[in-house]
Amino acid sequence: MKNTFTMVLTAFFLAILILLASVPFLGFIPLGIINATTLHIPVIIASVVLGPKIGGFLGGCFGIISMIRSTVIITPLSFVFSPFVSPLGTTGAGSWKALLIALIPRILIGVVPYFVYKWCTKFFKNKRSVSLFIAGIAGGLTNTILVMNMIYFLFQKEYAAQIGEVGNAVYAAIITVIFTQGVPEAIVAGIATAAVASVLLRMMKKEPI
Repeated sequence: MKNTFTMVLTAFFLAILILLASVPFLGFIPLGIINATTLHIPVIIASVVLGPKIGGFLGGCFGIISMIRSTVIITPLSFVFSPFVSPLGTTGAGSWKALLIALIPRILIGVVPYFVYKWCTKFFKNKRSVSLFIAGIAGGLTNTILVMNMIYFLFQKEYAAQIGEVGNAVYAAIITVIFTQGVPEAIVAGIATAAVASVLLRMMKKEPI
């Protein structure tokens, strides 16, 4: 029964990812040159509830979804998520490095929250909501910090051309995105994780092994 419930939950989270990605302005919210996202939330919750293996799998699905979307819907930053898209204004091919940005941070979204939650439950004894909130924040920040820094180190020149900045101003723009977009995303993820994961954890505890 527990394995069946786990499979059902995994399919449920995957369906939510597909739904969020399919509905305009729900999974990907345009904010200037870059999109805010809500797809990290079900991945974080799955990580805490179902463990890092399933969380990592769903994070990988998130990465594949973002790659497909960036290939089909061209934006100024599609080239950093899709190896099939070149930077706007250029005629060259895309870069395999986009796969690293599309997949690695998203897989880690499904891994980091689990271990943060486990550590927090030991540190904050009997305070599950606090532990879940911190795990959700950790997952959200993992996504934004890794994505933006990988963009800087792997596509610095191309990113600079898209935002019209040079030199130190490029990384200043990266930091701005992390604080203005990443922090609110992480807080929302923390609240959602604390609310939803606590219910699912109670449900799984009642499931017979």
